[in-house]
Amino acid sequence: MTQIDNKVFKAMGSSTRMNMLQVLADTEMHISGLAKELNISVPVAAKHVRILEDADLIERKEFGRTHVLKLKSENINNILDKFAKVDNIELPKESSLLDALRSVSAVEVKRVGNREYVISTDGEEGLFLYEIDGKPSDKTVDEYLLEKDVTVEWKKLVPVTKKKISINISN
Repeated sequence: MTQIDNKVFKAMGSSTRMNMLQVLADTEMHISGLAKELNISVPVAAKHVRILEDADLIERKEFGRTHVLKLKSENINNILDKFAKVDNIELPKESSLLDALRSVSAVEVKRVGNREYVISTDGEEGLFLYEIDGKPSDKTVDEYLLEKDVTVEWKKLVPVTKKKISINISN
């Protein structure tokens, strides 16, 4: 999805379809299960599903006569990215990425060993990563020195689930 079009706004203009997206954000679901969850008939659910599919917000997997619906979360994220604020700044050569972040945001860093990690941006705590011209870097923000004009995408990682692994080492 490269551009937001009227189909997306039409799809998101219904509380029923927004509720469908919310349910599908948590789990894949059979169309009849989705109808039951939302207390609507299967034909009404099917009508709404077609609109969401047409907007490329969900996909349908068919197993014979069974249709399982899945949210296309990457497309939802792409839509939201279109509304992200872009800050244009100018810095001297050899400035660090951390200098750039500090010039546009209130950034809190934490030193771990000899490295600094961003733990909060504009008061919003979390885990953050960045991409330079669409590619991840293996350097921390204080180590990455700016040599040329670049576009930086600053992303907060939002935990969806927690996974614990207990590892026992055998002898």
